[in-house]
Amino acid sequence: MPLTPRPTSWAASPTAPEGTQGKDGRGGAGDQRGGRAGFRNFRDTYVPFGSNAANAFNYQHTEDEASFSVVDNRSTAQKKTTGFKSASGQRGGRGGFRQQGQQRGQFQRLGGNRGGFGGARQQQGGQRGGRRGYSNWRDFDRNQRVRDASVKVGSEWNMLEEIEFSRLNKLQFEVEEPEDIALYGAVAAYDKAYDRVNTKAEKILQQVDRERDNVTTSEDPILSNLASEAAEEGEQRVFATDTIIGVLMTASRSVYPWDIVITRTGDKVIFDTREGSQLDYVSVNENSTDPPMDTGDKDNINSPSALSLEATYINTNFAAQVVNSEQVVDLENPNPFYGSEDDSAPLIGYRYRKFDLSTTEEENISLIVRTEVDAVVKSAQGEDSYITIKALNEFDTRAQGAGGAMEWRQKLDSQRGAVVATEMKNNSCKLARWVVQSMLAGADHLKLGFVSRTNPKDNARHAILGTQICRPKEFAAQMSLQVTNGWGIVKTVVDLALKLPEGKYVLVKDPNKPVIRLYSVPKSTFEEGEDETEEAATAETA
Repeated sequence: MPLTPRPTSWAASPTAPEGTQGKDGRGGAGDQRGGRAGFRNFRDTYVPFGSNAANAFNYQHTEDEASFSVVDNRSTAQKKTTGFKSASGQRGGRGGFRQQGQQRGQFQRLGGNRGGFGGARQQQGGQRGGRRGYSNWRDFDRNQRVRDASVKVGSEWNMLEEIEFSRLNKLQFEVEEPEDIALYGAVAAYDKAYDRVNTKAEKILQQVDRERDNVTTSEDPILSNLASEAAEEGEQRVFATDTIIGVLMTASRSVYPWDIVITRTGDKVIFDTREGSQLDYVSVNENSTDPPMDTGDKDNINSPSALSLEATYINTNFAAQVVNSEQVVDLENPNPFYGSEDDSAPLIGYRYRKFDLSTTEEENISLIVRTEVDAVVKSAQGEDSYITIKALNEFDTRAQGAGGAMEWRQKLDSQRGAVVATEMKNNSCKLARWVVQSMLAGADHLKLGFVSRTNPKDNARHAILGTQICRPKEFAAQMSLQVTNGWGIVKTVVDLALKLPEGKYVLVKDPNKPVIRLYSVPKSTFEEGEDETEEAATAETA
């Protein structure tokens, strides 16, 4: 049947279907259906984000075809098919429309069980970094991670202050070089043989008998003596450990809950950790988009608590293994937590340092911190320089919570930068704390180890796959870590504590929100629980 010549633009034709003409020629099928003027049905005309630009102008079938015809300008000899060629290159009648429908259905399956265009937008946005605000629009559909608080807020606790992380990120404070008060303990020389370890020549991680104690501030005899000494006239002293200050300086990166006990007495403020505090343990993939989840299974070796214990065990043994115990440098004073003849004393150095937090001449605020160094290395000039030693650990790249980590045994030697970048993304808070603690201690370098399970299903055996050394300031720049912002957070918390009346307080990180809260608590808080624990232990022994 011969085709009747029509104008080349059917939308502008006087015989075009009623309701299809519009100001811009794209018509208004939506006008007939009660939709917004100038729009067709969205599901019928939707083109997935990121498709070929030509598809955006492809005709979409929304009305009956009987009222218009397709203009055919080809000769009879050229007419071998009766359809038309779509923008996607599909021939044959309305096959192009069927192809579009098949693609839409495919994206629906990839995007989830919900119909419509949501699956397509989710899939495209997730893989290609789609428009902000759309790529993760189905995050609410994931299993909600409702974490428990690190400490139970009692009914008698009184909240004094609530600070959002958005406010913490705006704080800035400059701190001058600290003053060294004293050095305690002993450190060994780093064994450079571990710089040659790689995935093809790995070394088994050994269990070392020596343990490292995380003595809190108020139980530190050196800090206690400094607190009891008569301070200078008008001087306000604040005491803490590098672990606590590191947590405060990186608070805005933290996801897991934590708490710090604050005691105000006269012109002195003491920052403490509780017995068995989570701050004494190393987190794993805390900043991952899909962090490890607690399933309630006690035998799950990939739960957050099990991974934290494993990472703490790895760090303790790695720091003790990669040093040469035959080359020990004794510091000015012996280890304050062990007797002089105790062979089980760990090889670790304690640097007690004093930071000036004063902002005006009238202020006289001193922060005294116990910092730690793990080993010494010879510099190019032949001098001893301090280093801190930490270890990143790989558990199971196929397990939930792995955070898209690469197989270290396959990629660590050839793509070290990509491995480190992934760890910086998944463990941003942990690495930031390590960098801050190294800077507080005045360490010249931070030595990182890469430790992996020998078998992904066994969390008791590990191997060292490699090491890497870096300068703390350079590593902080790579992580976009602003040390001045960290000091701004510390300064703010210290000022809050110094304005409080004498008593006991607790600073708590909300378990599920980017917020920290300051509570006033009774003086007996936490002491009764410790007494009950000691009584129970005594009863069991008897």
